[in-house]
Formats: sequence, C-alpha cells, structure tokens
Amino acid sequence: MKPVRLALAALLVCSMSTATLAEGTPRMRIRPIEPSEWSPKILNKIESIGRVRLSAGEDQQNASNGIEQKRPPSMLKTVAHHPDLVVPLLDFATVISHNGTISPRESELLALRVAWNCRSEFEWGHHADYARDAGLSDEEIARVPVGAKASGWSPADRTLLEAADELHANQQISDEVWSKLAATYSEKQLIEILFVVGEYTMLSMVVNSSGVELEDGYDRLPVVATPE
Repeated sequence: MKPVRLALAALLVCSMSTATLAEGTPRMRIRPIEPSEWSPKILNKIESIGRVRLSAGEDQQNASNGIEQKRPPSMLKTVAHHPDLVVPLLDFATVISHNGTISPRESELLALRVAWNCRSEFEWGHHADYARDAGLSDEEIARVPVGAKASGWSPADRTLLEAADELHANQQISDEVWSKLAATYSEKQLIEILFVVGEYTMLSMVVNSSGVELEDGYDRLPVVATPE
C-alpha cells in the first residue's frame, strides 16, 4: 500500500506538565553502512522480501510493478554490521508487520504507544507513516501520547493502549486488562499482541542506545501536554 503523506495534526499543548525526550539520549554511536558494504546474506534477504530499494535505478521498475519500495532505513544500515542477526530479525519483523493476525491498524496503534513510552523518535517517525497507511487518522496519532485516558478511543483501542502501558511498566499484563483483551482477541492474537509490543520495545532500545538518527521527512517525536 502506498503511503499517504499527511501533515500531523497540531497537538493540543496547554499549561500542564510535558513529556519530552529522555535526557542523555546519545548521538550516533555506530556508523551506518550503505548497501554497497552489506554482506551477500543481507542483500539476498532484502531482495527476497522486495520492500527495500537499494539503488535509485530501481524506481521505474517499482512503479511498473505497483510495489512501493523505500530506501533502507537508518536502523537497517546500523544493524547491518551483524548479518547473522539481521536475517532472522527481518523474517520476524515481516511476520509482525505484514502477516499478522491482528489488524495493521491495531498493530500500529501498539507500535506508536511503544515508541512514545520508550521515547524513540526513530520508531515514532516511521510508525506514524505506517499508522496512516493502516487507517489511523492524524487526530488519533496526535492523542497516542496522552494514552488510554484520552477521549475518543473505542473500548478495544483503549484496552490495547492499556496493555502496552502495563507491559512497559511491569513487563506483564494485569488480570483486569487481560480479561478485556481475551474478550476480543483469539489466543493466537493475544500472543501476537505480546510480540508486537516486545518487538518494538526491543527496536526502540536498539535505536535509542546506538544513536540511530531519524531521517528527514518523518514526524518528530511530539511534546504534548499530559493530564493532571
């Protein structure tokens, strides 16, 4: 699905306490490497997935096939230093992002809340794009930082946000929230919800700690008012 690049709706900011990037977030610590330096193992995997454009010369072919392919993200250029890790990571990420059993909208709602909880600007920027493709509106994206207490969420959305928050804070979901999830989702989907939150938490740790920089053209992590 081709991304629809919409401007993020203006966030409501008032004279309440604000949440910002954690102090001490490092600058780039590991040099990103371009595809020309990648191992054949990574290049073969990328080619089999078919969603990353390795050179500008591929543009016309992509358009004719009707498949959008993006340039490699900064994170991939960083973790490419470890080919044996990257290949299975890409397989795992493909299951979560393209072959999941929960809807793309639900997956992206979880991803955005994880990015906010982890204060990961890289993950926030990329998943704001993916979230729009999955059907989240700019207004919904703008209230993700406020969380489950924000008005306007459906009961199901609110429960997903609560689950993401509990996993972030306690590394487990309470009986109360689990019961609400189990009333809506199958056991297979419940497992996937846990893995979605776990994957994007892990990736947030990687990009935050290694200093992966968000590319130009993506939404920056917002600074928003939080309820008193």
